[in-house]
Amino acid sequence: MSAENGKNGTPDTAAGPRPEPLRFYGTTWVDHDQGYLARRVGLAVGSLAVAAAACFVLRVAYQGLQIADIGSFVSLLMIVMFAICSAVAFRHTWSGFTSRPDPDRQASMRGLLAIGFVGSLLAYFFRTFTEAPGEQLHREEYEKAREEYEKRTTRRSGNPSKKRRRK
Repeated sequence: MSAENGKNGTPDTAAGPRPEPLRFYGTTWVDHDQGYLARRVGLAVGSLAVAAAACFVLRVAYQGLQIADIGSFVSLLMIVMFAICSAVAFRHTWSGFTSRPDPDRQASMRGLLAIGFVGSLLAYFFRTFTEAPGEQLHREEYEKAREEYEKRTTRRSGNPSKKRRRK
């Protein structure tokens, strides 16, 4: 049942596919309205600030390992682990902005992505310079859905019974 505005049964919204909302942006990415640019700037600054704070926390943790005097091998291992996990998380997050990630792979990488959260934050930060993260993927899917909807709803003109038969 469609929502009606009370004026002769006219629907409130346009028929057809609706854009999928993006986190923090809603559907403002469609027309770049309602503070879209301010959200992009704010989220870029916010993600960079959170990434910097996370690096500070990791530094404090590293200093804690140095104070505990557990050895240079474990300290080096921790640095390498966070660097690799952050690089993998960056790449995974970056590719997730242009294509839908495989749910099984996403579930299996959950721990690695949690360790490399700094990489994910940096990917989010860099992506906000060109678009809302995930906007390209959502726009392509939305445009394709609109085209398919238009093809389904276009009507053939004329009386089909008067159509000439091919011989």
